[in-house]
Amino acid sequence: MYFKYCAKCGEKLNDIKCGDDFCKICPSCKQIYGSSPFPVVEVLVVNEFNEILLLKQNYISESKWTVVSGYVNDAETLEEAVAREVKEETGQTVIKCQYISSYYFEPKQLIMIGFLVYVNKAEFSISSEVNDIRWYKIDEVDAVIARENNCSGMHFDKCRPYLEN
Repeated sequence: MYFKYCAKCGEKLNDIKCGDDFCKICPSCKQIYGSSPFPVVEVLVVNEFNEILLLKQNYISESKWTVVSGYVNDAETLEEAVAREVKEETGQTVIKCQYISSYYFEPKQLIMIGFLVYVNKAEFSISSEVNDIRWYKIDEVDAVIARENNCSGMHFDKCRPYLEN
């Protein structure tokens, strides 16, 4: 997130250099602001049959499927956010969680923190933000996963070596 005005007093911020970084400072109260991307977990869900769970969320794409993702809440670890988002959006329970990679998603100023998780296949419980859920075989994913203006495809590519072992 990029601040233009001070969150404390409302003054327009000025640019300054803080060590090696560029920041903003309030000329009135001297509060310093750096850029702070919002943390989001990006989760590829795999079951015991080596199937990949993908979501259809029309507000993201009406033609492509995505991995589970969601904002990290205050006082929540990344692993807690992963388990919560997977449960909320799909009804699946995470039994194993592995960090894979992070990605910066500039259009929305998000830091996407990518995980690969394993679940035992269970009935779906679809949240209101999900239009559809489906299990895909690994070789079917490339044809349907979102790659434009989305990190799902990139995350799947990073996870693929772990899936083939």
